[in-house]
Amino acid sequence: MNPLSSNLRDFLLSGLESVPGTREFHIHVLVSSPRKFQGLFPFARPRPRAYLQDVLVLVSEQSAPDEPRVFTTAVEASVYNIPATSCAIFYVSKVDTTGQTTPGASSPAAALVRSLLTFYADPRTRPVRADHLWIHLFARAQSQYLFPNSADWEGKRPLGDVRLCAWWKRVLGDVALAVVGAQSVSGGESTVKTGLYYVLPGYSQQEAEHSLLRAAVASSSGSAPSIGTNTATSTSSAVPEPLWTYGHPYSQTEIPLPCPIPTPRAETLNKEKNWHNLGHFIPSFDDDPKARFMDEIAYTADAEGVGLRSPARKRARTLAAPSVNVHGNENVPKDVGVSSSSSLGMPEDRDLKDKKEDTRILGELGKVSAEEYWERMSFRQECVAGAVTGFFVAAFSSPGSVTGSTSSTNASSSGQLLAVATQSQPSPLAPQPGQVSSQLNKRILSSLMTGLEFSTRERAVKATETLEGAIRGLCEGIPVSGVVAPASKPASRRNNNNSNSDKNNSEANKRPSTPERLLAPPLPSTPPRRTGTSYMPDVSPNPFPEPVTSLETYHSHIYGSVYVRNPPRERQGATAAQSTETTAGQGQHVTVLAVRRKKKRGE
Repeated sequence: MNPLSSNLRDFLLSGLESVPGTREFHIHVLVSSPRKFQGLFPFARPRPRAYLQDVLVLVSEQSAPDEPRVFTTAVEASVYNIPATSCAIFYVSKVDTTGQTTPGASSPAAALVRSLLTFYADPRTRPVRADHLWIHLFARAQSQYLFPNSADWEGKRPLGDVRLCAWWKRVLGDVALAVVGAQSVSGGESTVKTGLYYVLPGYSQQEAEHSLLRAAVASSSGSAPSIGTNTATSTSSAVPEPLWTYGHPYSQTEIPLPCPIPTPRAETLNKEKNWHNLGHFIPSFDDDPKARFMDEIAYTADAEGVGLRSPARKRARTLAAPSVNVHGNENVPKDVGVSSSSSLGMPEDRDLKDKKEDTRILGELGKVSAEEYWERMSFRQECVAGAVTGFFVAAFSSPGSVTGSTSSTNASSSGQLLAVATQSQPSPLAPQPGQVSSQLNKRILSSLMTGLEFSTRERAVKATETLEGAIRGLCEGIPVSGVVAPASKPASRRNNNNSNSDKNNSEANKRPSTPERLLAPPLPSTPPRRTGTSYMPDVSPNPFPEPVTSLETYHSHIYGSVYVRNPPRERQGATAAQSTETTAGQGQHVTVLAVRRKKKRGE
């Protein structure tokens, strides 16, 4: 199998080939087509144009040909593409395991996550047209994320808070070594710049390094946890160890940030330098404490610093209602003129006011710096609830790999960046082979988290069979049992007798359509973000139709399997004990002295 395949499924299967143990892995990869998204930097002025893709990877294993399959690992992620800066963001939303691995074998979680991140970080395999990739994740230990009731299975041993942070740091370090090492082997000196950053809120740098070091040593010497442990990588030994920076990446200038920072105007610079906007630096993700903290900063009142910003006062009515005189005629007020656009509140005035308000920096975003933001993050409820949490960011920059020049790093305005990014390039909304519609992805994810259970072996096997059959059935267009059928669309009220329209309607009915959204309860998540004004989704039409999956797409890009036959991973503690016993057995003869019994006086 080609390790540099542009097919994500094949790349992940090649990464699973080195997992210790003997078994067969079955993988399902669902990547949605790009769609417009405005919620990545909701407080940036102006907002950058971004495109979102959903990624869902499900791995099941089979210990023997006559044994049933069972899910072991799942990864949910999001990919954001910002063409203005030639940047992309890969956000790891959730990683979960069931603990239903083959007895005595290691979990494939580490190898799966490492291969997934390497596929997007390496510019040779990156499917997004971007020179710079940013990986964001929030490490928070919980008993279950994607597999309902999997915490009740006695074989699942999830990592603790500190060990989970150490696990993520090790995995991201392996990804950086793999990308830099591959570039060095193929083309001499590596041209990829990397930056690794992490923050444990409430911990100093010395405390964080000491805690993660102890957790890493305990993980390597102890038993294999449920989420998986680090396995050997194929990086070159000449590649130096990755350098981690304890802090945030928003002060560095080597790798461009995803959100373009507009050049402040002269009149703005003269006003207390209030052109600084924290919304240009901190991205907002779903179910992320950074986004909730940004909401509170944005909607905190400027005066007195207490409470939330009050809603905007409604516009006073400028046109009085006409009164009726005794003769039945309407009396129009004399102070109202039909030629005065300001008194009538014309759309031009409202658009101008809305444009001015849109450029205004909300709340305290213009006062809070990135350093102060992370310092105050240590006092947030998610970070002081007793468990250790961690924010990790990894940056991979390869200027010129897409645009052919480094002008994107030297441009000073968003207009220049947009001009560079749009030079004879395909549309970011164009779907690629193997992608599915976002509704199909949501349908499978909703079925996984609301209709299945993994508390026992039998239930996990049944859930695996149900969900894998649903994925194949949706790709074939077969109605899946247990899934609510979409409601029929109401008929049009207007009677159209045009023969051309009837012909088009008949052709549209024959054409296969994408399955609609599953009518299921909302997914469980943390409390929603508290926002004063939510962003409006982009309703402009997509010039490309939604991709329609088929059985060929299923076998070529979605489903795959690989059989592995590797020696099991030996525990370091057991190896050390075995070597001690062997040394003692091969040494010289040891005479065991008997303990003398002390005689009593009467004897």
